[in-house]
Amino acid sequence: MTMEVLLMTDVPDLGAEGDVVAVANGYARNYLLPRKKAAPVTEATRRRLEKIRAQREQERKATLQEARRRADALKDVSCTIPVKTSDGEKLFGSVSASDIVSALAQQGVQVEKDALVLEQPIKELGVFDVKVALHPEVESSVKVWIVEE
Repeated sequence: MTMEVLLMTDVPDLGAEGDVVAVANGYARNYLLPRKKAAPVTEATRRRLEKIRAQREQERKATLQEARRRADALKDVSCTIPVKTSDGEKLFGSVSASDIVSALAQQGVQVEKDALVLEQPIKELGVFDVKVALHPEVESSVKVWIVEE
């Protein structure tokens, strides 16, 4: 037999907080309910579910709006990274995401290292557009100038 429960927290391989899922009676009774990971689906929990969903949607909109604002601020940002070269072309080492983050931080622009989308480190002089993933739906880019020191 199965029972419908409202998840109060994220449960791996089952669902996210606020989801209504059907689980075995024993699983609900012996694991989910005693640990307060779920609650039986009643009228009160359905109202709570609607409140949780409305709150999630509001948070998602705020996060998306903040990401769009940051993307607009980043679209005109560029940074210059001086590097040592041999023969004026070949770099000693490479320029990684952490180098770009620290160069942007010196200009007062805060970007997380894992937000930069850099398939591989930069190993040559030039101008590169580096993507910045601020949100699953929002991307921007910064211009990175790699110049000889």
